[in-house]
Amino acid sequence: MTFKTLATYFHTIENTPSRNEMTEILAELFTKTDEQDIDKVTYMLQGRVAPQYVKSDFMLGEKMVIKAAIKALNVDAKLFRTKQKELGDTGAAVEHFKQEIQTIGERDMSVAEVFEKLTAITTSEGSGSQDEKLSILGELIQTLDALSCRYIMRIPTQTLRLGFSDMTVLDALSWMLAGDKSLRKDIERAYHVRPDLGFIAKIMKEQGIKGLTKVKPEVFTPILMMKAQRLPTPKDIYEKLKEAVIEPKYDGFRLQVHFKRTKEGSEVRLYSRGLDEVTYMYPDIFEGVQKEMKADLAIFEGEAIGFDEYSGNFLPFQQTVQRKRKFDIEEKAKEIPLKMFAFELLYLNGEAYLMKPLEDRIAAMRAYIKQTGDIHKDTLILSPEDEMISEDDVHAAFDEALSKGLEGIMVKKKDGLYQPGARGWNWIKYKRSYSSKIDDTIDCLVLGYDKGKGKRADFGIGAFLVGVYDQETDTFKTVAKIGTGLSDDQWKQLYVHANKLVSKAKPALYDVDKMMDVDVWIKPKIVVEIKADEITRSQMHTAGREMQKSKSGKAEEVKVPGYALRFPRLTRFRDDKKPEDVTNTQEMAEIFKNQTVS
Repeated sequence: MTFKTLATYFHTIENTPSRNEMTEILAELFTKTDEQDIDKVTYMLQGRVAPQYVKSDFMLGEKMVIKAAIKALNVDAKLFRTKQKELGDTGAAVEHFKQEIQTIGERDMSVAEVFEKLTAITTSEGSGSQDEKLSILGELIQTLDALSCRYIMRIPTQTLRLGFSDMTVLDALSWMLAGDKSLRKDIERAYHVRPDLGFIAKIMKEQGIKGLTKVKPEVFTPILMMKAQRLPTPKDIYEKLKEAVIEPKYDGFRLQVHFKRTKEGSEVRLYSRGLDEVTYMYPDIFEGVQKEMKADLAIFEGEAIGFDEYSGNFLPFQQTVQRKRKFDIEEKAKEIPLKMFAFELLYLNGEAYLMKPLEDRIAAMRAYIKQTGDIHKDTLILSPEDEMISEDDVHAAFDEALSKGLEGIMVKKKDGLYQPGARGWNWIKYKRSYSSKIDDTIDCLVLGYDKGKGKRADFGIGAFLVGVYDQETDTFKTVAKIGTGLSDDQWKQLYVHANKLVSKAKPALYDVDKMMDVDVWIKPKIVVEIKADEITRSQMHTAGREMQKSKSGKAEEVKVPGYALRFPRLTRFRDDKKPEDVTNTQEMAEIFKNQTVS
């Protein structure tokens, strides 16, 4: 396949407002792509040359990309910048000048050739690497056609974003083989263990759906982390699980640790909930794993939390979060050391533990993590456990957790399996009550904002629209427009983040009633944690809303109003979560039901 052909698909997808139509267009593209190119095409659809968990940064800002374009096109810099500002897009500006200027050596390039050039940009480093990157990009601009240049410019600047999620790609792969979405669940199970869309696409193209049954955990490939369900009372929890293990719920950074022992020593990588490799951020955890892990190969999970070495107490999230940084890491590590409470084992010495019961996972983890028993010496700490044999055990464990300044407890089914990426009943979280009706916070995606007026004009934002995730339709549906409850710094921080993600039109993944339209739409990226007094019903919000044809049949009317948050306010930004990790509509229904019952 030529990159020119791929660019026409980029263009079609970019101008397709319907997610279902996008799915069919992607399926057509995958069907036409051969086995050698399908992984490359899948990565480039994401604006990448590797899966998310592999560091493959282009390290080219917009100014550098513009510099490469001006040189490659041999146009006046002022003229180019004027056109770029007019169009609001560097890629569109390059396309414009390519249409006007005949460059020497223009030809069709294959997907493989372009992919190789883009990969070379990400791997170039050291002295002279910046010039080399600009030279490669310039060569691509001179060689490719105008439309291809529009999209090739957006990949290094991470502005390609075609408006679909990973789940849409999984639906399209199902459509490629079956002509519908019937294979989605099977594909999703493999993707949760191996969240690499290029790998999944290639396996399916070469071996069909049966090839995915062979997908197993692999060290240095992060597994999508399991999520917990919610229940409102200890009685409900006990009745649901009967026999379970109770663990404290820590408020820190959830990390997945990958460990491999070698002849030279050992290799450790740490991954965040969002699949980013964050090893460099936490040198104390890195060193602790090297010293305290006895296995040869292992994947395990835990929560990293700040520790006060003088008092022996653990620190609140507001202090722990200071460890999440790109600069001055060593200094901050000395100021706020971390301890990691290990609570899950997923893989050990070549054997997957996902399908083993919790009791077996805990026993194996205890056997392979060294413990001195001195909290000042150990970095890895096995999460303490209590047995739940009655409702009173839940009450007692919860009260003890709160007395230690923790946010609650986790209750886990003894024979429960680890379900990658899923939110099942094998884990239930029970957190302190923030209000009289809702016992938990709601994670939401910021969809857009209204411009500020009066005092808010200085912030740039007057109110912002948030939504939750609908798994059935792979869309985000609204639950609140928030105009209060933020500090001045938070308003300014939100504006800075949002302004980097502005979308020319409402993304196809957003299901929004016209009454909730905003001045500025933003691309799906910013996740926030929201407190609210209760969940109510609203005809203007789309989460959980059901529609029906009017009696005249000419329009739709609201049959069941959607869910809405009453008195919502921002708790914190959740940079560790992906858009698909936010609260979903099914959970909103459960919370609404529980608050009504209680």
